[in-house]
Amino acid sequence: MIIKHIGIRGFVLCATAATFFIAGCADMNMGSMTPGTRDTAVGAGVGALAGAAIGGNAKGAVIGGLLGAAGGYVWSQHMADKKAAMERATQGTGVAVTQTQDNQLKLNIPSDISFDTGRAEIKPNLRPILDQFASGLANQPNTEIRIVGHTDNVGSNAINDPLSVQRAQSARDYLASRGVDPRRVFTAGQGEHDPIADNNTAAGRASNRRVEIFLAERSNVAAR
Repeated sequence: MIIKHIGIRGFVLCATAATFFIAGCADMNMGSMTPGTRDTAVGAGVGALAGAAIGGNAKGAVIGGLLGAAGGYVWSQHMADKKAAMERATQGTGVAVTQTQDNQLKLNIPSDISFDTGRAEIKPNLRPILDQFASGLANQPNTEIRIVGHTDNVGSNAINDPLSVQRAQSARDYLASRGVDPRRVFTAGQGEHDPIADNNTAAGRASNRRVEIFLAERSNVAAR
């Protein structure tokens, strides 16, 4: 995907553009736009905000904005069915399956079923979940997948940052072995930089050691 190859300067320029777009939304006459133009504009703005929330930095905002700008995400019957299937597949595992504000399906997968401490090899308990996630995606060419790895704050950034990337890549490679085109999958690692709990407690560190998988379907505007 093109996002993988954008340099630092490109990210800065895109982030600047996204900032001006979001600031200008308050003055835009959305009612005068065609449905397609409105979807594209809303997708870009919401995508940027979602990317910032997920990534916790400007790069995350740019990633979200670029994906959303393709025409916005839709919550179709396919997405609703996929969410229901993932809820069934993950029942009792501790995996949280949610719909994000910008219509992405999100799986928050804790480390106790995903990866051993300090390792990037997928645990056996994660395989059935990824099998279900991969099911049917080959027939859904308008869907995009993002996998983001996270760690706690134990150890240095020199260890945690690449480990989080390696975990995301392991999940991607497993999905590829189940028929998902790896070119549709964007992987990233946040290391310890995007905690969702207090790293000063064992329970908090366990929550922060996680992998997040996002599935999004583009609108028809992007598909044309």
